[in-house]
Amino acid sequence: MTSDQKPRRPRAQTDNPAMEYSTLRAVHVGCAGISIGLFALRGAMQLRGVDWRRWRWLRVAPHLNDTLLLAAAITMAVMSAQYPLVQPWLTAKVLALCCYVGLGSIALRRAASPCKRLSAFAAALASVGYIVTVALTRSASMGLV
Repeated sequence: MTSDQKPRRPRAQTDNPAMEYSTLRAVHVGCAGISIGLFALRGAMQLRGVDWRRWRWLRVAPHLNDTLLLAAAITMAVMSAQYPLVQPWLTAKVLALCCYVGLGSIALRRAASPCKRLSAFAAALASVGYIVTVALTRSASMGLV
C-alpha cells in the first residue's frame, strides 16, 4: 500500500440477504404492533368521548408508522417473491387489511352513533387479529383446515 492510499475498512455484512430480510421482518412486526396499539388507543379514546385529535402526535404518528409498515411489507414481498393473488395467505391478509382500514375509519370518525362506532371498533380489532393469525400460520384458514 502506498502512502497516498487509505487503508480499506472491512465491509459490513450487508451482502447477507437473510440478515436483511430478518431485520425487515422485525421492523414490520414492530410497526404492526405500534399500529395496533395506536389504533386501540385512539379507538378507546373515541368511545370514551375524548377528542384524541387535539394531540398532534396521535394524528400524525399512525400515518408515519403505517407508511413504514407498508414499505417493509412490500419490500419483504419483493425480496421473498411472495405476492398477493399468488400466495393465498397474502391475498387473505391484504383483503383483511382493506376491511380493517374501512372499519377503523368508521370506528374513528365516520359513524354517527356510539353503537356503530363500538361495532366497527370491535370488528376492526377482530380483523387485525385475523391478519396477525394468518401471518403467523401462513394460512388463510389460520391453520384450522
